[in-house]
Amino acid sequence: MIRSSALHASESKSGSACLPANATLLWGARGTGKSSMVRAALSAYHDRGLRIVEVEKAHLGDLPAIVEHVRSQPFQFLIYCDDLTFEDGEREYSGLKTVLDGTLEEFGSNILVVCTSNRRHLVSEPMSDNQQATVVHGEIHQGDAVEERVSLSDRFGLWLSFYPYSQEVYITIVKHWYHELGQNLDLPEFSETMAIEANRFAIGRGGRGGRVARQFVIDWMAKQLLSPST
Repeated sequence: MIRSSALHASESKSGSACLPANATLLWGARGTGKSSMVRAALSAYHDRGLRIVEVEKAHLGDLPAIVEHVRSQPFQFLIYCDDLTFEDGEREYSGLKTVLDGTLEEFGSNILVVCTSNRRHLVSEPMSDNQQATVVHGEIHQGDAVEERVSLSDRFGLWLSFYPYSQEVYITIVKHWYHELGQNLDLPEFSETMAIEANRFAIGRGGRGGRVARQFVIDWMAKQLLSPST
């Protein structure tokens, strides 16, 4: 879907009409491919003029100036903020809010904002926020703190959710990396013993994901190749 959004942004400039595209938030469990999907979009559409401008959290205040600079360039841009989260008291997201609130004319039809985060609403959500909620005529009304936190993520028109992998999917990814990284190595076929070890590795890392799968394969291969018995 992020590829479709990127292509949508790329084609809107070249068409007779400037078609809008929603800012995109990829959120979910760590190591499940959020950043990889953005890189895949760049690889797929680079030859069509797609470019990425990565902006760190500390520089979000510069976003309006960045947008002003790139919107007149002859390329299509993803303004990309990776692993974006905010703690209590941090207000760096004001620049991001300003950009996301801009109209199509102000924003530029060749620009699409894409952010990844482990948090659905990008900001920390302490228990104390829920204590501000009130019940009016049987309806729950959240306090101002909650409304302020949710208001940032609400500015993204497209949410893509990434959930932890099942054991079956995780082992499939382990097999992929085993064959991918071991093509030119003298290694045995993937076995049930390896699958068991891969699951143990994931438990030790606190979760199953593509990153953990690759790390396990690298670790296992290194041990096998360094073992005196091999």
